[in-house]
Amino acid sequence: MRYSKYKFKFYLNASHAIYINGSMGERHPHTWEITLYVLKEREEFVQFSNLEEKINEWMKKYQDKFINQIAPFDTINPTIENCCDFFKENLKIILQNEGWILLSIEISETPTRSYIVNLLEEDGGTSLDNSSNNIADNILNRILGNR
Repeated sequence: MRYSKYKFKFYLNASHAIYINGSMGERHPHTWEITLYVLKEREEFVQFSNLEEKINEWMKKYQDKFINQIAPFDTINPTIENCCDFFKENLKIILQNEGWILLSIEISETPTRSYIVNLLEEDGGTSLDNSSNNIADNILNRILGNR
């Protein structure tokens, strides 16, 4: 079975305020760039628009909003790390339901500041199911020449 690797970028315009030492900081806007690195079983034709629509639909609840007022960020500090971890868990499910495997997610709140979660490294790889781990291991072995 052959797999292809893709990169998707999504943009989220939203504002937030970070709690520092128990006090809420100043509300400020961002255009977050959310980059997903994914695998898909190689097919003759991949209809990207279906996946993009589902992800954009899920992100709509945060678009142009003050995310501190939207769950779960009404109870957890909306740092770039917490946002990335929450988005990772939810986007991973959407991707899996559409036959994709999430390898990595990167969220940038400015062009010079990003947070990255690599699911191949996270929790020793337990964030990926066994078949995903095997696929990823085979790809990495081919890339690194460890046959």
